[in-house]
Amino acid sequence: MESSVIDLRHFRHGNLPGGFRQLLIDVHADAYADDMDDPFNQRFDWFVDHWSSAEGFTCVVAYDGSEPTGFAYGAPATSGREWWRDCGYEPSEGSTSTYSVSEVMVRPRWRKQGISERLHEALLKGRAEDLAVLLVDVDHPKVQALYESWGYKKVGERQPFADSPLFAVMVQDLRD
Repeated sequence: MESSVIDLRHFRHGNLPGGFRQLLIDVHADAYADDMDDPFNQRFDWFVDHWSSAEGFTCVVAYDGSEPTGFAYGAPATSGREWWRDCGYEPSEGSTSTYSVSEVMVRPRWRKQGISERLHEALLKGRAEDLAVLLVDVDHPKVQALYESWGYKKVGERQPFADSPLFAVMVQDLRD
């Protein structure tokens, strides 16, 4: 099935339009509608505020007409504080910078159309960092397999918050 999304819009820290925060929260609420009783999912607005306030924050939102269908966002990791490095993974020589992909999310009605891959590609296109890192709930092996098909490799596991799931730590070399 071909994607009906006709528009990918790019946003950056410092030029976020009014209503942007609520747009992300609304898409998340739809994407996680069956799991919104989970306290971790209920804190999504904190994550939006945290990430969108980062100096290098970038976001791509997919639209079907005027309807937002999904988004991907992240920011460069602070050099020397890349949390994934404690997993024991040794990247190729010279890999010194990391872009942290925080979210790739598509609303249920638009899933299985390749939108998540388009969002991910658009988010990382032209990045100056050597590596991309993301977390995947270990209870979602199909999602992990999808990221592996995009070039990510599982390098460890971590639970960043007491109420968060256990995540697979996945890294991709952006220079390949």
